[in-house]
Amino acid sequence: MNMMNLVKPKRLKKGDLIGVISPSAGAAGFFPHRVEQASKELERLGFKLKIAGNALKTESYVSASAEHRAEDLHELFADPAIKAIIAATGGNHSNQMLKFLDFKLIKANPKIFCGYSDNTVLHYTLASQANLTTFYGPCLVTQFGEYPHILPYTEDHFIKALSQVEPIGPVLPSENYTCEFLDWGQKKDLDRPRHLIPGHGYQWWQTGRAKAPVFGGAVPSINHLAGTRYWVDPTDKILFLDHPEGEIFGTGFPLSWLDSFLADLDNMGVFRQIKGLVIGRAYNLSPEQILQLKQMVLNYTSGFDYPVLYDFNIGHTDPIITLPLGVMVRMDSFNNTFEILESGVS
Repeated sequence: MNMMNLVKPKRLKKGDLIGVISPSAGAAGFFPHRVEQASKELERLGFKLKIAGNALKTESYVSASAEHRAEDLHELFADPAIKAIIAATGGNHSNQMLKFLDFKLIKANPKIFCGYSDNTVLHYTLASQANLTTFYGPCLVTQFGEYPHILPYTEDHFIKALSQVEPIGPVLPSENYTCEFLDWGQKKDLDRPRHLIPGHGYQWWQTGRAKAPVFGGAVPSINHLAGTRYWVDPTDKILFLDHPEGEIFGTGFPLSWLDSFLADLDNMGVFRQIKGLVIGRAYNLSPEQILQLKQMVLNYTSGFDYPVLYDFNIGHTDPIITLPLGVMVRMDSFNNTFEILESGVS
């Protein structure tokens, strides 16, 4: 699918009902204390919560069967009381749902869908098949389940992106961040807040200016869709890439794997087609590994004159922004700015 006159869902208002699905992993079922904490946070923000029927299930590495996960999504899109849908968490198997989805139903009931990581698969799919603007942003268990509260930067950007019909405007980097993991299984996350460390501000790996629609997501999940009808054509877009944590909680994503995934995108011509590149802050990589990451990215992009921005608040470190997909953005290395030039809601 090329560009892209996506339907913007109705904005979120206080008192609205938010539905929860688990389109991939079963973290909501494994860690009920995180769901309880997230419910309190959303109530504090003025929202009500409805958890879909299969969202708390745990079947091995997924929450429920692909058919049941698709049924949950249908249920929430079809329910007129639900004004937004938020994913409980990510994973690696949202792609199993796609052949079961009813795009006519979804298209007839446009509403907010928010999540990050493997929810990338659903973002691409809802754009390409249901013509819907969706939001790369916090999940229930991971961000709203934060103890004792969701991080203020994440909260502010979530409310602004989903509630404000005016252009979102400049996005400033967070002053601090964390990728500390406190074992949820032992409820270590309830002992204390995670430690925050100072941020580094935006880092421009290539200079330049670009203005274009933005699209992207978690690298492995983007690659799941290569060659399928669910793909979103990156031509003349600003692409953002988020690389997840490793297979074990608290570990970084192996750079050798990432290099292989980037080579896939390169072989598809993606880096020749885009107008700008945004890289999310790396999760638990050492300074030396970040230099490796930089060189890896530049291996694929250095022949092009578009800007490359690193250390953006998107993805697997916290806090994060909520980014409407398909909207116009502007990035400018010379003024050290990233701006979202329109709203994602109506």
